Amino acid sequence: MKRIEVKLALPVVAPLLDVIKGMADGLRSNLAAPLGPMDLDADFSAAWAGELLEAQNADVAALLAMFNDEFFAEGVIAFDEDNAEQIVRATAAVRLRLREHYLKPLGDETLESGNVELERLDEPLRKAFMCYLFLATIQELIIQHLDSSMLDS
Repeated sequence: MKRIEVKLALPVVAPLLDVIKGMADGLRSNLAAPLGPMDLDADFSAAWAGELLEAQNADVAALLAMFNDEFFAEGVIAFDEDNAEQIVRATAAVRLRLREHYLKPLGDETLESGNVELERLDEPLRKAFMCYLFLATIQELIIQHLDSSMLDS
């Protein structure tokens, strides 16, 4: 089984975890990508949205679980075949939430390029942007270093 272990600098990552936890709180009752209008039965639509929300919450819980006591002791997080797919989905959900609630002023092109003068951003926006980049890096690590067949389910 392939496994990636990443050593992170606690002083840098700890403030970003506060941002992730804040976004996770908002994702508990809201889908990161809300469902658009559908030509489905209302009960079916509600059940489907409920299942999606339940899955999203499980994914975000898996992401947060990586930052446990062991992480704070050693500064290491690990990805493998067991958690890779959940972590990719969770990081995507949190990044979508960050984009919608904090990062809209920056625009999608700026977010994707990462071309931002950090010193010009106020503290909350800077932390949200750094968190957005951190989560993108996690996604890239998983996609680049773990077998892509794990992500095809």
